[in-house]
Amino acid sequence: MKESQIAGVLTPILAQFGLELEAVEIIPAGKRRLLRVVVDGDGPDGTGPLLDEIAEASKAASAVLDSADVTGNAAYTLEVTSRGVSRPLELPRHWRRNAGRLVTVRLGEGDKITGRIASSTEESVRLDVNGTTQDVRFADVDRALIQVELNRPKATRSEDEEG
Repeated sequence: MKESQIAGVLTPILAQFGLELEAVEIIPAGKRRLLRVVVDGDGPDGTGPLLDEIAEASKAASAVLDSADVTGNAAYTLEVTSRGVSRPLELPRHWRRNAGRLVTVRLGEGDKITGRIASSTEESVRLDVNGTTQDVRFADVDRALIQVELNRPKATRSEDEEG
């Protein structure tokens, strides 16, 4: 089983569901292997794929992997999952899909900024840091992670719901 071969087979299948292949991970699990396929996409509201989209894509991916020769004879368990909040924001589309979310950004020089994603372009992000906007170029970002908020501010939720 090779990640690159699996990616080559799955990319066009996932595209049929409006999904992008983010990663293929093969993890040993006893005599079997866990084949984790991480996907992303805009979804109907531009903030990521819905579970129903991932479920349908998972069925199609399973069928194509069963008929293709990329997995060999090795027994595996297929897991198709979204990026989730634990994966770093790396591409402009990741920032766009997470508009309104709280993010901690570590810059190349070691400084950290925590703010809400106000907007983004292909080159930079505008963060709202305690009511002040700060533009950060992606080239200056070392690592950026979404912060899980159990009690998101109401103004942010209503803005997201309005679309």
